[in-house]
Amino acid sequence: MTQAEATSRTGKRVLLAKPRGYCAGVDRAVQTVQEALKLYGAPIYVRKQIVHNKHVVQTLEAQGAIFVEENEEVPEGATVIFSAHGVAPEVYEQARARSLKAIDATCPLVTKVHQEAKRFAAEDYDILLIGHEGHEEVIGTSGEAPRHIQLVDGPEDADKVTVRDPNKVVWLSQTTLSVDETLETVARLKKRLPMLQSPPSDDICYATSNRQHVVKQIAPECDVMIVVGSRNSSNSVRLVEVALDAGSRAGHLVDFAHEIDDAWLEDARTVGVTSGASVPEDLVAEVLAHLAARGFTDVDEVTTANERLTFSLPQELKRDMRAAAARG
Repeated sequence: MTQAEATSRTGKRVLLAKPRGYCAGVDRAVQTVQEALKLYGAPIYVRKQIVHNKHVVQTLEAQGAIFVEENEEVPEGATVIFSAHGVAPEVYEQARARSLKAIDATCPLVTKVHQEAKRFAAEDYDILLIGHEGHEEVIGTSGEAPRHIQLVDGPEDADKVTVRDPNKVVWLSQTTLSVDETLETVARLKKRLPMLQSPPSDDICYATSNRQHVVKQIAPECDVMIVVGSRNSSNSVRLVEVALDAGSRAGHLVDFAHEIDDAWLEDARTVGVTSGASVPEDLVAEVLAHLAARGFTDVDEVTTANERLTFSLPQELKRDMRAAAARG
């Protein structure tokens, strides 16, 4: 029996979102750890999870990476990599104090937000940072200008904001937020602060926006949306929320295919599948195989954007790689 015949018999299909999975910043961060392990040898220390994905962290640990929470856990003089989410200036100072060789794997799009924060703080603006309290990216950005930045954690926080001069205030945002919720938060802020300025360019990264856009497109047809991603991944959690808001009857976040509950699929005819920006494609392939074994054999990939952006490795790592190549 052909796949088409099997599908017509079961009436079950998968709508596979594209873009999905790794973004350029995640790809760069993971490559940074892999290349550092090759160049310097194990162990390589990584402050925080390099990206928010359980499988990626476990894979790199198996290759010799040691993940720590703070620089104090890294032996003096060792190599430490800072995660894709960015760090506050004090983290660099701590690394210097311990004579650590620091490699910065911060996503360039997060670095852009840091630069904006520093520039507006230098011009003495009040900065309203839209983001989730406690998220590593928010902590890092806030650390660039702590006296000027106040966190706005969603639309309901907008009414609590106080500023020194309502004519000199700007909003910035965490890069992995829900586009719609961020716009709602900005709208609420502008009701109170009509002169609120926007960042020079959108802070929510292209990958977050693209993944949410395709999910919005397929969600109305889906009985259930499966998002592959970890629970501490902000952009993955947002994808479930976006799917439900856009009309998917149900939505679930899973790290691995075996976490899919067959009860979710009982009455389903159309299952949407996507993955967060820190998820390798092999985990999606395992989910598709899991669904195929349960009759969802027809996979229709829905594409709303083609991503070609790449980021080069951190300069300090590239310099050492060139030196090692020259030595032969």
